[in-house]
Amino acid sequence: MHHVPDLPPMNALEILRETVRILRCDPNTFTSILFLLICPVSAGLLSNAFLASSLNQALARRLILLCVTSGLPLTSFLTQLCHHLAGTIIASITCFPLLISLLVLARSSVSYAVACIYAGKKFLSEEFLTTYRWAWTRIVKTYLCTCLAISSCLILFLVLLIVVCNAFSILMYPPEIVVYPALLTMLVFSIAYAHTIVVCNLASVIAVLEESCGFHALLRSVNLIKGQTQVGLLIFLSSAIGLSLVEGLFEHRVKTLSYGDGSSRIWEGPLLVLMYSFVVLIDSMMSAVFYFTCRSSCVEVGTESGEEEEDLIGTELGDV
Repeated sequence: MHHVPDLPPMNALEILRETVRILRCDPNTFTSILFLLICPVSAGLLSNAFLASSLNQALARRLILLCVTSGLPLTSFLTQLCHHLAGTIIASITCFPLLISLLVLARSSVSYAVACIYAGKKFLSEEFLTTYRWAWTRIVKTYLCTCLAISSCLILFLVLLIVVCNAFSILMYPPEIVVYPALLTMLVFSIAYAHTIVVCNLASVIAVLEESCGFHALLRSVNLIKGQTQVGLLIFLSSAIGLSLVEGLFEHRVKTLSYGDGSSRIWEGPLLVLMYSFVVLIDSMMSAVFYFTCRSSCVEVGTESGEEEEDLIGTELGDV
């Protein structure tokens, strides 16, 4: 990759504007990535075509039973939350072949295409495939490490939730009171989960554009994101809201026959899959732009520190 100019620090809105500018610079490349790589993954995740509904229901019942035995009251919110969590877990497991192949390839190509635009060179699919073939092991290893980090965060949350709820139940608190520490635990998990996703997204870009991989890419991501955490969290929040809205629309308009004879599913389903894919594309592009802004900020901090050390050494030599 040729030299990429340093970018000034940007907030989340400026990164979104920069993403739109990059999208307009090479719409053919990003459109091809959207239709060929991202849309099949989005269709699998949304439609749950590879899922056995019995597995989803069985896991949801086990989660509900686990929450109730821990002291939480059985409410409609808890039921919906367990069903959503079960669906997400089963979908991630059953669609894992698509995620580790097409989605990883899509995110890698997006990062490479953004870097090409900043370097002032044309994106060539043959050149990218050659680079990807050489860096495939590094990219997949990093993806597996990010999956492990996200899974560990989820498992830690479930364990902590059970421990907290059981502790309050042992102290003879009623379920109506146990809800509050459970909500506090969920809030802490949400913050930790958001930070984890931001770090993992940045690590995926690092694995494509740098030599780091695996846990070294995660550590590199943590170092780069210092001072830019709020921007990364806003990017994650906007993407999460967009994806959740599309998922809700797909659940209501396509999966659940809540109106008419369902004939509109023929065009609403593909349209929502396309919308979901577009949000994933924009999120991947924003992660790549965020990487370049973080790298520039890190270089500036290092340069300022070096200048301060040189000034300090010069002052000490002058005193001598």
